[in-house]
Amino acid sequence: MDDRTRTELEAAAFRRLRAHLAGRTDVQNIDMMNLAGFCRNCLSDWYREAAQERGIEMTKEDARAEFYGMPYADWKARYQTEATAEQQASFAQNRPGH
Repeated sequence: MDDRTRTELEAAAFRRLRAHLAGRTDVQNIDMMNLAGFCRNCLSDWYREAAQERGIEMTKEDARAEFYGMPYADWKARYQTEATAEQQASFAQNRPGH
């Protein structure tokens, strides 16, 4: 497989992941972190880092808006629930310093 095709396939997979997560607003970021070690915010950070590596300036807020499809504050207000004590304990145990 040539590099261009590989990049196009990877981009398509990323877009599908982003769309899938957009449709699964019931899945909380803390659950993703506890189970997989990354969340929507991580993905938006990786997106911003990739842009910056190519000389494209992008703020954290801009990257999150791009990934979430709306300002992050709006997404949080609409979909994010308060983390339970169990979720917070799992996060503290499994992701110290994150």
